[in-house]
Amino acid sequence: RKSIDHILRGGWHLLTLINEVLDITRIEAGHMDLSPEPVLVSQVCQETLALIEPLATERGIRLAGGVGEECGWHVVADQQRLKQVLLNLLSNAVKYNNAGGGVTLSCEKVGGGQLRVGVRDSGPGIAPDKLARLFTPFERLGAEATGVEGTGLGLALSKRLVEAMRGTIGVDSTVGEGSTFWVEFPLADGPLAGLGRVEEEAPSLAARHGAARTVLYIEDNLSNLSLVEHLLEQRPGIALLTAMQGGFGLHIARERQPDLILLDLNLPDMAGAEVLRLLRDDPRTSVIPVVVISADATPGRIERLLAAGATAYATKPLEVRRFLAILDEALGEGERV
Repeated sequence: RKSIDHILRGGWHLLTLINEVLDITRIEAGHMDLSPEPVLVSQVCQETLALIEPLATERGIRLAGGVGEECGWHVVADQQRLKQVLLNLLSNAVKYNNAGGGVTLSCEKVGGGQLRVGVRDSGPGIAPDKLARLFTPFERLGAEATGVEGTGLGLALSKRLVEAMRGTIGVDSTVGEGSTFWVEFPLADGPLAGLGRVEEEAPSLAARHGAARTVLYIEDNLSNLSLVEHLLEQRPGIALLTAMQGGFGLHIARERQPDLILLDLNLPDMAGAEVLRLLRDDPRTSVIPVVVISADATPGRIERLLAAGATAYATKPLEVRRFLAILDEALGEGERV
């Protein structure tokens, strides 16, 4: 049994190494798909803390922070990649901590309209002469001799991801006291900002349908879900179904047969383009109109998805008038006998 466990750990270690090398290669080649949009930081913090909790419990490390009002801000980032970065920082804070230590996730506004998200540990700290090598690929600063598993690529990848999202990453450390790794991203208005003003200017857009309609929104960003939910509340004849993962969205689409599907491209379990392909290949969902919603407004991406079977393409942040017009047209096309 120990041999099998050892082989499995080695396999997962190798897979992680390969994925991290591929991610770095994509970034350096300019081929990394990113979807920058307003992201609610508290949501990402809560999700990453939940993911790291089993490891922390196993190692007797206390987790704190990440859920207060100080993290209730939006920043411009790719939600999945921001989660990947924070998960890496939290994982390191747990793995390289002292026995019975603690890890705190915090947020604070800093100069230049930025929000800083910090991961503080109570570990041994890092000597000043080693700090410059922290973000070098395959550099573990001697940690390979401690028995703690790692690839030496996590921080290098995190730095490249943060910078690709136009953010900043850094570290403050004191030997014998611990380290704080932090990232900074530009603050942004949430999707609901200014919505009331738009509604007052265009009340005629809140048209009502006589027959009951069902719309499925596949999206993992809670702020975007809230925005669409708020818009559709103006239309009593439309019922909204939601799914925060592509696989679950496919299941709902097949079981419930909605009149329209709104599809985000940047999902946690699978690419939105793959969800679209599976929807179009399945006879149960092939005729349901699909409106893609994404922050990626490049003409090539839009053309490819429309050619793959998307009914329309709406870019984030959503422009309310255009979105409601697309919704009206798609629902009209989606009437089935």
